[in-house]
Amino acid sequence: MVPLDSTIEDTMFSLYVLEELLKPEGFVIGSSWDYDSGYFDYLIDNKETYYFLRIPFYAVAGSLDYPGVTVRVDKPFLLAHEYRKGVDETAEAGAISGAVDQFQTPTNPDADMPPEYIDMGKDIVKKVEGLLIPS
Repeated sequence: MVPLDSTIEDTMFSLYVLEELLKPEGFVIGSSWDYDSGYFDYLIDNKETYYFLRIPFYAVAGSLDYPGVTVRVDKPFLLAHEYRKGVDETAEAGAISGAVDQFQTPTNPDADMPPEYIDMGKDIVKKVEGLLIPS
């Protein structure tokens, strides 16, 4: 994980407004959200390793399933997940977990981040800053 300094850290927005601004830029709300917090994820690359820019957010007024919820944006960071190639040999045929979670566990959930992806992440954060905090 590589934290990235940003002027969006500790700013507050309506979650709806964040979605309207970030989704057209390629961000998605990551699947690991709960009622109090979540992430906007931007996939940078997925060649053998998934490289993401992740922008965490936390509910400050309401919960994430509540219309009009206000969220606080936290420090953006880069994340790399390295996955196995091929079929997951530990999966069991007919197992409930295989029906629920079809994805393999990362072999390295915090893989190294190449310098060129750090630079790309910084550029994307600058663009997000311009969208969220226009000068």
